[in-house]
Amino acid sequence: MQWTSDVAAGDWLRERVDAQWQPPYTMHMTVPRGFEAYARILHPATRDRPVGRAWPPLPHDEHRREWAAFAAAAPEIDTEHVRWGEVARTFGTTLHPEAQWHRLIHRYDPYSHIDAEDAEGWRYGDPEQGRLAPEALAAVASTLALYTDTPDAGHIAIWEGWGGVLGAMLAQSASASLTVSPGEPVTYTSHEEMLARSIHNPWNDGYAKERWTPGILSDEISRGPRLELPNRAHVLFTGGITELSDASWPERAPWRDATSPAFTHSPSLVWPEDRAWVLVTEIDHDSTIVGGSSALIAAICADGRLEALPLREHANLTSDGDTVNR
Repeated sequence: MQWTSDVAAGDWLRERVDAQWQPPYTMHMTVPRGFEAYARILHPATRDRPVGRAWPPLPHDEHRREWAAFAAAAPEIDTEHVRWGEVARTFGTTLHPEAQWHRLIHRYDPYSHIDAEDAEGWRYGDPEQGRLAPEALAAVASTLALYTDTPDAGHIAIWEGWGGVLGAMLAQSASASLTVSPGEPVTYTSHEEMLARSIHNPWNDGYAKERWTPGILSDEISRGPRLELPNRAHVLFTGGITELSDASWPERAPWRDATSPAFTHSPSLVWPEDRAWVLVTEIDHDSTIVGGSSALIAAICADGRLEALPLREHANLTSDGDTVNR
């Protein structure tokens, strides 16, 4: 993967997504129109439960003593990934292509952060938004490579807003630190004496000018052009889908944070040189969309390594889009 300043390579995407985000809301706010078929790859959720005991009652504020005792006991916690289909069966809801997570678990406020709990004591955490796990991306990439004439050439883009990836002009807050010699009492006869003994930190000056803070990517990339789409801007790289076809791809990602090697952001957009398909992982969505041929979509949906469903064009994937689980 190599950075490119030729962001015009993505102009075709802009021509095939909604120019503005306004009703009626469809997936084409971020996913290009014009493909023969589409698939929705569901990001797995997580669930956990304590071994040999139950969770304390909710809400936390009304049961502080129970939760404090639970924390003090430090019980072993089982944690595992879980697919949407199993969650739907557990909660008696219906999995369908436009299903919304919060409705599958009977949480009708999409912005609530209260975890659902089932009869067996499993507590369910939300699927990850904006990130397709490395193993899942590698799985779909191995299939995508079979449905393009240019598997070794194409483009890979990441959203510009991931913290720390790009350098930026950042202001610092104001602060002052006081130094005292060992054993010296901290007493002052005047305000002026205190100020005289203070050391001002220019990096934490609320009145200082903004300063350039480097990111993971180089200053040249950070200051370079962006692939601008409605409400989203991306850093663009050249690279083929074969570069993502094994789960070790994060080790080679230019935006990988060496200080946190266990976590690397997945690409937001991927497409081959021949534009046979497109992969979109929108930062605010808990699923990844692929547009391509009917044969490609059938292959993705049949892949047991993924939980994927065929998706209609113009599908509504907003929080109100699930009209089945009401």
